[in-house]
Amino acid sequence: MPGLVTATGVLGFLADEEAELKVFALQTLNDDIDTVWTEVAGSLGQIEALYEDESFAERQLAALVLAKVYYHLQAYNESMAFALAAGDLFKLDAPGEFEDTIISKCIDQYIAVCSSEHSSSKPSKNDVSLPALATTFASGVGNGSAVISPTTPFSQTALPSKSLLSRASVDNTILDPSFQPVKEGRSGSIAPVADKATREALQRVVERLFDACLNEGRYRQVIGIAVEAKNLDVLRRVIKRAGEDAASSKGKSSDGPTPAEELMEYALSICMDIVQERGFRREILRLVLDLLNDIPNPDYFAIAKCVVYLNSDEEASRMLRQLVSSEDRNNTTIAYQIAFDLYDNGTQEFLGKIIKSLPSGDPPKPKPDAAEGTNDAQETEPLLENQEPAREDAEEVSEDLARVYKNIRSILVGSKTIQLNLEFLYRNNRTDLSILNKVRDSLEARNSIFHTAVTFCNAFMNQGTTNDKFFRDNLEWLGKAVNWSKFTATAALGVIHRGNLTQSRKLLEPYLPQQSGLSNGSIFSQGGALYAYGLIHANHGADALDYLKSQFSAAEEEVIQHGGALGLGIAGMATGSEEIFDSLKNVLFTDSALNGEAVGLAMGLIMLGTGNVKALEDMITYAHETTHEKIVRGLALGMALIMYGRQEGADVMIEGLLNDPDPTLRYGGIMTVALAYCGTGSNKAIRKLLHIAVSDVNDDVRRIAVMSLGFILFRKPGSVPRMVELLSESYNPHVRYGSAMALGISCAGTGLDEAIDLLEPMMKDPTDFVRQGALISLAMIMIQQNEVMNPKVAAIRKTLKKVVGDRHEDAMTKFGASLALGIIDAGGRNCTIGLQTQSGNLNMAGIVGMAVFTQYWYWFPFTHFLSLAFSPTSIIGLDHDLDIPSFKFHCSARPSLFDYPPEQEVKAEEGPTMVATAVLSTTAQAKRRAQKKERAQRRESMDVDSAPSSAKPAASGGGDKMDVDDDKKSKAAEESKDKKEKEREGSSDKGTPAADAKKRPEKEKAGYEIENMSRVLPGQLKFVSFPAGRYKPVKKPTGGPLLLVDTQPEEEKSLMEEKLKTVTTEKAPVAGQRTGGGAGGAAGQEQNLIRQALRNEGNLRSLNELNELLGHRLGGGGRNNDANESAPGSGAAAAAGVLTAVDEDGEGDEEAPVPREFEYFSDGEEEEE
Repeated sequence: MPGLVTATGVLGFLADEEAELKVFALQTLNDDIDTVWTEVAGSLGQIEALYEDESFAERQLAALVLAKVYYHLQAYNESMAFALAAGDLFKLDAPGEFEDTIISKCIDQYIAVCSSEHSSSKPSKNDVSLPALATTFASGVGNGSAVISPTTPFSQTALPSKSLLSRASVDNTILDPSFQPVKEGRSGSIAPVADKATREALQRVVERLFDACLNEGRYRQVIGIAVEAKNLDVLRRVIKRAGEDAASSKGKSSDGPTPAEELMEYALSICMDIVQERGFRREILRLVLDLLNDIPNPDYFAIAKCVVYLNSDEEASRMLRQLVSSEDRNNTTIAYQIAFDLYDNGTQEFLGKIIKSLPSGDPPKPKPDAAEGTNDAQETEPLLENQEPAREDAEEVSEDLARVYKNIRSILVGSKTIQLNLEFLYRNNRTDLSILNKVRDSLEARNSIFHTAVTFCNAFMNQGTTNDKFFRDNLEWLGKAVNWSKFTATAALGVIHRGNLTQSRKLLEPYLPQQSGLSNGSIFSQGGALYAYGLIHANHGADALDYLKSQFSAAEEEVIQHGGALGLGIAGMATGSEEIFDSLKNVLFTDSALNGEAVGLAMGLIMLGTGNVKALEDMITYAHETTHEKIVRGLALGMALIMYGRQEGADVMIEGLLNDPDPTLRYGGIMTVALAYCGTGSNKAIRKLLHIAVSDVNDDVRRIAVMSLGFILFRKPGSVPRMVELLSESYNPHVRYGSAMALGISCAGTGLDEAIDLLEPMMKDPTDFVRQGALISLAMIMIQQNEVMNPKVAAIRKTLKKVVGDRHEDAMTKFGASLALGIIDAGGRNCTIGLQTQSGNLNMAGIVGMAVFTQYWYWFPFTHFLSLAFSPTSIIGLDHDLDIPSFKFHCSARPSLFDYPPEQEVKAEEGPTMVATAVLSTTAQAKRRAQKKERAQRRESMDVDSAPSSAKPAASGGGDKMDVDDDKKSKAAEESKDKKEKEREGSSDKGTPAADAKKRPEKEKAGYEIENMSRVLPGQLKFVSFPAGRYKPVKKPTGGPLLLVDTQPEEEKSLMEEKLKTVTTEKAPVAGQRTGGGAGGAAGQEQNLIRQALRNEGNLRSLNELNELLGHRLGGGGRNNDANESAPGSGAAAAAGVLTAVDEDGEGDEEAPVPREFEYFSDGEEEEE
């Protein structure tokens, strides 16, 4: 039947009295509505009257026609309402633009309605603490109304009335007086649904849509809608339905994960990566955790991920007990792996609670103690009750279980992970000392900023490797450090030996303060030693906190208190210890600017992420009372650390700090935004930061606002270059510096080309500190990159070395270049900068370390905090006994793709060579004339006259030696020419050698074997596989310790030797001490030997012996050995050269007495050294 051309006649039937004609008219219009809707639009009143007439039988048909007409009129809200009223006539499965548009509109409406009901019925748990903080800021906010707004200095109001920024916008949260955005629905086009019938119809349509998706197995679409609508009931129903469907269809193999487990993993990934509200995220995780626990054999690693984020130590303890109590070897191995994951992602406070709830790993010994005496039994029983429940004693009867629990406790404490990482870094150390020596030689040590720069470069290069050889070989250079440079140099030992827990006290003994109260060297060295002690025990203060507390309390010097506070903060990170906080607060109240900054920071580190309201009140109050800017800055940073990861819970404090007239507290407010929302990608936080970056009147605040973008977006590094592209060209150098650092923080270790393209022009910026930031950021981005992965690495490394050696470069830029050289080769080239763990959670220590590192702008010793962000990139396979088996796994990539970058080629310093014998021009001419005559005579006569031939040698005279030399040279030249010609001939047949060299990487065979405990980069993990063999991993490799299932436990296993256990740690080197092992200590001995030898006038034997001794020392550890090169050796070499010059006479000649001038000359050499 042909379609309608005009609807005029059909519309006439709508006014007819016969109901059948009306129905016919509606059906005809419905079929051809796309062509005649313009005519029907004029009769909407008649059709609406039919819809509203309850006696009309086909009301739903009238509603459907109305919906289609309103759809063409682009009145989508009215169209959706009538489509919902059409009931079953609205076909969800019918293909068409109308159906797709209305379904999309229904889903949007459903999401808006459900999310609004969820937010109104589920208040935030943090609301209890917010009023307390609001009272703290009441005075500041109240006074702020009378003060000029810091973001708009030329107006008495919050925003100028005619400003573009003042235009009303529903989604513009920047202009909202509160940091919390206020949204009326999902978007401005969503209409509120007041009619109950319409809401029920909407629910029915969405349910029909869900059923259609579930029947087709499209579970993920339903989960996405449920999460966005915040409807957890639908989420639970979908996951259970997937499990039931999988159980009903038994035909499929059960090798892989079930659909329910895949869906829970999908929900988990959405929850962690997309959901931005902290409260709703916790609800989803709690739901997923409950569902996982209902499965007979759940994914324990997914449970561990939920448990860490929910901070549920009871669940973690129960899961570990369940796995261990089964006494199955595989379950024990899984328990070990979960313990490693918990340590990798949990705080010290969280891990401490789990450890307390687990049984002790010691064999039970209560009965012998009780038998010895009743008093002992009475003393020990309460201790056992406090530490663990009485029922745990029964579990400890089994020695096997006791051993397992002991291993789990050692993993949760962290000692096992730290020991493994230390062994890995020591074993695979690839530090290029020639670069370090070049930096040392290029920078003048008497300048404190340059001395500090070399210290940082050495510390970062050798982070965690325990290799302090550079310090031991350069004691004279180390001795040039004064005051705070000495503090920093001593603290560098903590970075180098980070994790060396057992030897830390012995190592730092020469510098640590003595209990007797006697002076033990410089107070700066003592303060630096306490700082170093904290760095060694970073985020692992189990054994160090008591010692640091006692030293900090006993210290009277402000410098020692400064170092002790930093050490306490790093070691006690996130412990939440009220005792340590109170002792720090007491020192803070002495109002000392010198230690106040460190104490304020340490208070934040102790309470890291706790959101402790009482602590915040104390710190805010004192920040307003004190007059020292350094104390205010330390407290501002400390408050930001307390709000780490709190998201919406920090909004009230952020609002108060950002409205404060003090720029230092506004700086703290920006840091609070960065740390509270770190890694979330929150649009709300990004808008706030961008607004302040272009509006605040203080350069420091604008700089940190741009820099903080890196902390918010480090999980989406690709979006940062586009966001800061315009800011990197700002007229303000502080904004340019902030954009450079934001790129470095967010794109660290990625080698992202877009970020490098933005940073390369900034290396030539006219402002010195912008160049400094660009160099540091480039090093962060290029860390662990080689030329195969990124061809620009070689050029950037060359630029860094050039800047360090450039005499005309500014000091700040050279400082940044030396830091960059240390960062790009961090941890012996085995570390990357990781702000998230291998399993995808936030790396708390890394984020905190990076945040405090950015404060080096104000205080250089904070630079050492960057070492907390260095994470080893390795796979360390462990068997069920936590031993390190010797085995290999496979990598399917080319070996050159993830290989170490090549070491720097150092031009060997050539020793004294034979000087070529001088040839006079007259001699050369005479030789040429003689040769010419000889050739002429051979041509003229075949007879050889004996007289001329005998005279020729006499004529040449003393030129015999030169003839021989020239013959040799000419022969060598001819041979080299012949070789080149042969090579050319060969290359014409086989191709040029250069071409072969270029083709070789292309023909490089893909796939190679990797030894256990080797470097494996994050990007390399996807190529790693474990071939069929004895060991199989318990989970997909994510880097770090990886538990292996031994498929052949009966056979003898071969273990890897732990090299670090065979090394004895010596005490730290002290500048000024004369030790036989160091080059600096030997310098004085050599000079004394020179003086003694020179006093023995005419004694050739003593001079020769000394010359031989010095030559031996130089050959073994002097100038020819780059690793041991040191400044004192050069003085000895000069002395040795002079002695050699004295003894150049013939063997039979008589020795002349040594003149007095020579002795004076040697004294001058000593002074120069």
